[in-house]
Amino acid sequence: MNPTTEADAASRKRKGKKNRQLAAEPVSKTAAKSGKAPEKPKETTMEFISSMAAVLVSGLFIITFIMQAFEIPSKSMVNTLLVGDHLFVDRVRFAPKTNWIKALLPYRRIGRGDIIVFLSPQQPGLYLVKRVRGVPGDRLHLRDGKLYVNGQLQDEPFVVRDGTSDAYRDNFPNVPPEYGQQPTPEWRLTMGAHIQGEDLVIPPDSYFAMGDNRDNSYDSRYYGFVPQENLIGRPLFIYWSFETPEDQYEKKGIGERLAFIGNVIIHFFDETRWRRTFKMVR
Repeated sequence: MNPTTEADAASRKRKGKKNRQLAAEPVSKTAAKSGKAPEKPKETTMEFISSMAAVLVSGLFIITFIMQAFEIPSKSMVNTLLVGDHLFVDRVRFAPKTNWIKALLPYRRIGRGDIIVFLSPQQPGLYLVKRVRGVPGDRLHLRDGKLYVNGQLQDEPFVVRDGTSDAYRDNFPNVPPEYGQQPTPEWRLTMGAHIQGEDLVIPPDSYFAMGDNRDNSYDSRYYGFVPQENLIGRPLFIYWSFETPEDQYEKKGIGERLAFIGNVIIHFFDETRWRRTFKMVR
């Protein structure tokens, strides 16, 4: 090979190497020269619709099968839950087990002391929240307002009393309902079939629920057992709490509702109970 040929080969080699380098970094070189980042491909209308549909379907699945938002309308669970507490309810924990996924979900049986959200046995469509005080097979009664389960006096630090007395309410089920607040007609007819001695015996697939505000709670003493199929779930935590009058939920007029919404907007910061935000419900 003569010197001219060798020089040409070396020149071609250097040019080839330079071209390979340019081919390997075409985007970064161009971006460096222009000072601009490469443009990202724009999202098409169909891609946007698909993304929104996925979000909506996921949200619908969560609020239908996993969690649901509820608001406390009465004082029956004071001081555990206050009027105006907004909370999320776990719909999975107490749900009937599903064979194909039961190993992945935290199912467990309802126990004494659990707080539950359920559909009223008396009024269809009405959601209630109470604390379970009797599970299937339990024998319970109240004596002077104190609860006995299976013969044992229960320690109930969460109970609030107002100092009043009521024979039927405080000595359930041993005092006939004629001497106290009236239970539902259905409960008056069926209660006797579940009484043994001085105790009420809880039947299978049923629960006895009472409010923590024991003297101001319309509960199983007045409408009977809570059937298993009426259970919705258990409260998880309070995500927002706002100072709300107890009678607010009885106001159905549009004007009254709009007035309350306006009050929330004006007093959001000073009447929100910030100390209760994200408080776990126990």
